[in-house]
Amino acid sequence: MIEREQLEMDVVFVGAGPANLAAALHLKNKLSEHNELVERTGRGKKIDDLEIGVIEKGSFVGAHILSGAVMDPMAIRELMPDFLAQGCPVDTVVTSDAFWYLTENKMLDAPIVPPPLKNKGKYIVSLSRICEWLAEKCEEAGINIFPEFPGSELLYDDEDRVIGVRTGDKGIGKDGEHKGNFEPGVDLLAKVTVLGEGSRGSLAKQLMARLGLGDDSEPQVFSIGVKELWEVPAGNFEEGRVIHTLGFPSDTKTYGGGWIYGLKDNVISIGYVTGLDYVDAMIDPHAEFQKFKTHPDVAKLLEGGKMLKYGAKTINTGGWHTMPKA
Repeated sequence: MIEREQLEMDVVFVGAGPANLAAALHLKNKLSEHNELVERTGRGKKIDDLEIGVIEKGSFVGAHILSGAVMDPMAIRELMPDFLAQGCPVDTVVTSDAFWYLTENKMLDAPIVPPPLKNKGKYIVSLSRICEWLAEKCEEAGINIFPEFPGSELLYDDEDRVIGVRTGDKGIGKDGEHKGNFEPGVDLLAKVTVLGEGSRGSLAKQLMARLGLGDDSEPQVFSIGVKELWEVPAGNFEEGRVIHTLGFPSDTKTYGGGWIYGLKDNVISIGYVTGLDYVDAMIDPHAEFQKFKTHPDVAKLLEGGKMLKYGAKTINTGGWHTMPKA
């Protein structure tokens, strides 16, 4: 029987993504607002400071975040009205939008951009950098951030209620045996455990299977987004320009679309999303992205440039009816 250290906390957030970090900071802010209101009015009772922890499997916060994104500032402005003054690392402001429909060799620049794709005035950001910054704000507020603490399993009481999370053991060999540097995981006991593991979280899958939370929901549907960062010659693509595409290389039975975002210093974020419910078994989402870059109107934007980074991530696309029912 392995003896494990136990840490008692009030709230544990699993995953240091933007949602969990913002939620932890919001909770801490609301606690401070409540206590200040009680002190000012003399009504009610102050709440003792909550012990809040955020665990993250990566070696640092942001290590597993892969999104160059267009961010609507509405939510972060509610969380932190002066987010820009506090150093939020936005890259640039969106100055123009375009919506292209692509055939194999031609491009139709739509005269009207669909409302969901209108982003002028929003911000192009790196979510990895946003998360690093949010983690710093959480620590300043007294929230515990634990990098390199992957959640391996949820802890339950005798009535199947979640009472915390166990972090993964370290120092285990490929054969499953303990090595000399073996270190058992820690049991984080909490009144509330929040799962924010991403699109396909292992603990969320365990919980849904154990409690049957997905029994009355539609199966989840996924897409995969493949992206690259390119440094291109000056003049190839304007900073702040945002283009979204439909059509080539996807066929009429396959969900898919591309994006091109103009960042600072002549860097562009370019990528392609392919729905994983495709009919043609020979489709390769990575190959679809490479085809996308061969389109004449896309290729000329990359001409003379060099790729800086590459990555891919899954995206939930099933919508409301795939959400677990409590």
